[in-house]
Amino acid sequence: MSHTPPFRLARGGRLIDRAFQVPFRFDGRHLRGLQGDSLASALLANGQMLMGRSFKYHRPRGPIASGAEEPNALFGLGQGGRFEPNQRATTTALLPGMMLRSQNCWPSLDADIGAVNSWLSPMFPAGFYYKTFIHPRPFWKHVFEPIIRHSAGLGRAPTDPDPDRYEQAYAHVDTVVVGGGIAGLLAAQRAADQGGSVLVLEQTAIWGGRTPVDHPGGHARIDDLLADLRGRGNVTLRRNTMATGLYDHGYLLAREALADHDPNQGIPRQRLWRIRAGHVVTATGALERPLAFACNDVPGVMLASAVRDMIVDYGVAPGQRIVVVTNNDDAYRTALIAADAGLEVSVIDARRTADGDLPQAARARNIPVLMNTGIAKVKGGRHVEGVVLCDAEGEGKATGGIDCDVVAMSGGWSPVVHLWSHCGGKLTWDEPQAMFRPNPERPPLGADGQGNVSATGAANGDLRCAGDLERAEQPTMPVWCMPRNAPYKLRSKMWLDFQNDVKVSDVELAAREGYASVEHTKRYTTLGMATDQGKVSNINGLAVLSKALNQPIPQTGTTTFRPPYTPLTLATIAADARGEAFQPLRKTPMHDWHARNGASWEPVGHWRRPYCYRKGGEDRHAAVNREILAVRRGVGTLDASTLGKILVKGPDAGRFLDMMYTNMMSTLPVGKCRYGLMCSENGFLMDDGVVVRLTEDSWLCHTTTGGADRIHGHMEDWLQCEWWDWQVYTANLTEQYAQVAIAGPKAREVLERLPGSIDLSQDALPFMTWAEGDIAGIPARVYRISFSGELSYEIAVPASRGLELWERLHEAGRDLGITPYGTEAMHVMRAEKGFIMIGDETDGTIIPQDLGLGWAISKKKTDYLGKRAQSRSHMKDRSRWQLVGLESLDGRVIPDGAYAVDEGVNPNGQRKTQGRVTSSYHSPTLDRPIAMALVRHGTERMGQVIEFPMPSGEVLKGRICDPVFYDKEGARLNG
Repeated sequence: MSHTPPFRLARGGRLIDRAFQVPFRFDGRHLRGLQGDSLASALLANGQMLMGRSFKYHRPRGPIASGAEEPNALFGLGQGGRFEPNQRATTTALLPGMMLRSQNCWPSLDADIGAVNSWLSPMFPAGFYYKTFIHPRPFWKHVFEPIIRHSAGLGRAPTDPDPDRYEQAYAHVDTVVVGGGIAGLLAAQRAADQGGSVLVLEQTAIWGGRTPVDHPGGHARIDDLLADLRGRGNVTLRRNTMATGLYDHGYLLAREALADHDPNQGIPRQRLWRIRAGHVVTATGALERPLAFACNDVPGVMLASAVRDMIVDYGVAPGQRIVVVTNNDDAYRTALIAADAGLEVSVIDARRTADGDLPQAARARNIPVLMNTGIAKVKGGRHVEGVVLCDAEGEGKATGGIDCDVVAMSGGWSPVVHLWSHCGGKLTWDEPQAMFRPNPERPPLGADGQGNVSATGAANGDLRCAGDLERAEQPTMPVWCMPRNAPYKLRSKMWLDFQNDVKVSDVELAAREGYASVEHTKRYTTLGMATDQGKVSNINGLAVLSKALNQPIPQTGTTTFRPPYTPLTLATIAADARGEAFQPLRKTPMHDWHARNGASWEPVGHWRRPYCYRKGGEDRHAAVNREILAVRRGVGTLDASTLGKILVKGPDAGRFLDMMYTNMMSTLPVGKCRYGLMCSENGFLMDDGVVVRLTEDSWLCHTTTGGADRIHGHMEDWLQCEWWDWQVYTANLTEQYAQVAIAGPKAREVLERLPGSIDLSQDALPFMTWAEGDIAGIPARVYRISFSGELSYEIAVPASRGLELWERLHEAGRDLGITPYGTEAMHVMRAEKGFIMIGDETDGTIIPQDLGLGWAISKKKTDYLGKRAQSRSHMKDRSRWQLVGLESLDGRVIPDGAYAVDEGVNPNGQRKTQGRVTSSYHSPTLDRPIAMALVRHGTERMGQVIEFPMPSGEVLKGRICDPVFYDKEGARLNG
């Protein structure tokens, strides 16, 4: 920047209010800007062109852009809980008291010790890290990795909790127009004329895009369009709302800044919009491309559009002597505006001729214009001091020079195609304009297979979308390197990615080393990574790669555009899901009763379930033993409300459940229950539970506590993606019902003491049936099922009456010693009966046949999920581990997860294994340890003894036995 003030022009600045000064601090310095300034304009007005350091070489960097594409001017903003790294100076409004901190430098921005990397840059070419950090091997852990981790990333992550609030909102509209420039506002008009609801999103606080800056009369035209749209009842306009991602079925995410300008005013700071749109119009404009010439990264080299934005919008002169270098007519607007501001300006044009309206206007103003000329290199280190000129078609031989303090470069324009590409829209190469633009023949598709996104204006490649405000322009001449035949010495100083220090020579090196895919080149060189995401560097890098590969640009293609378009803070994404609400604790209707009665809690998924109920000075072990014996000898109650309850209904519901479960559910009679197994498509057991047939077209599927949401999602995945034409409806009713298991030989006696309409006798309600009616005046379904092996009923009532039922049961059974029991007692009792537990006997590699559950696999069905996978050779291998019981030989409990060793060692020198313990308990019923295990050929080895080495060195022994330890005949099921 020139050191001749003023940097703030005496006039101009359509967005600022000169009457109000705004104090702020930058790296400890006290500075002042004006109301309406951006951080970038305020810093430039104070003569601060150096705003950052590049990532790899720590080269000095100034701003090059004026919008969301800015790669260099990134700061740490704020303090304490409101500190945020990587805030773009070009898009952040200046506020009183702001504190800015430079990044990627130490000890200071001006004196950065990391700048030594720039001198050592020949040692750090593209991909050097893939070749350097290999040998000697021990150095990786102790030297290389610590240094890399310390150096990685831009900025510092905040450490204090964010004190601000964030929220999420939902919208359903017929048409969303993304972009509030002239093309977007005209598109909104057209959509509104059709009668549907229209939502217009503009990322900045100002409507109009480039039109008010680039076109005389543009401001008035925008005002007229806004007045028309605001008068329509079906149009909603939202400023400060950035569309960050477009997904399938017209699902759009957008971030609205509500109180970034004043986070203390008591409203949410940002709002994340989740929008469903019938149609999306991308009017996102275009981004100006830089030119690649030697030392084009020196602070003071800016995009031509950014220079005129600073002059017109903020009344700031980035420099007093400006050189405009271009390959198109549009950059002449910058020359004219700079001249109008009283600045010294010259134009360097790489084309042989330029006779459009704008070049002619520049000549008429006596602005020097040099044709067929390029920049050989920029002079200066921390700021521009001048340029060396050369023949645009030559090899960089100096033909002259110009002293200047700003270079305004323009290499043409590239449509912003990110949103279009997010959900599958394809691009086409426009040779005359040297750009990728949306291909109207291959748009993103909606659920009906028809295009649901369209592009308009500059986002569609129409750079002259302002209608009669436009002036005649000549075509852009592609210039990917300046000069065209520059030698390696100059190409090694031409920067493509300013943030990641990627040069023309780096991309050429990647091509020579075999990285012909643009995606591979991106990762080898880091071109277009980090916050840039191809906004500034993409097209130039693709063109250089194409030339190096000797192939046309369309053949090279583009990298993948992924959301978000600009960064979203984690707080915005999370909204209210923070602190205790991040993972809300799920409680059953009886939760408070459990707490009052000594419950010791166990986390099960998002629920908290009583592990046991301690009395007096009991420890957990004693409490569990007491509860088990109380159930076995009398009666106990279990809060089973957390079990998943999924309603499956519809004409094809039976057919659907036959595919979901290994056994037949379509033949289950109304009023009956059936135990079912559910496998993944890979054949592995993923859940189990009791299925109840409610009516001819309705089933209720019980799942494990932790599996309710997952299994419901699994069902919907298959319904929506595979069997989308089946008439099936599913609903997760888990929290709609409270469910109580009452078990033990006196269970029926307790229930019969309560008035009700349900016949609970053995004849009327046998095992694996259900009945509906009322108990104690509470509407209820009673299922005659048992997970303990005892006479048991599970009673489902509306959640709002669950506590009432629980208390009535305990009142009725008080004299019988009714005892609440927790999950551990339930686990021990099911193990005594040899019942499996998902997550204990299964680990994602187990099939039903391993667990002796072949009886639950239908032989009549032609198919079910997992059937084909279970026919694979390794699934039918007779050496697969099988479920057995274990008896401890010395009376000690064999720990869960203990491995049974075999003869010999594996290639790693470890003992071979032949099985592992899946569940292990001390059974108070049998007064001895019991265990279940998966053992190779287990069912054929009854009575054999296997060994389990312990970490302490001792060896425990167990005898293989039947996994059913208690009441094998099942006599106790009926009381």
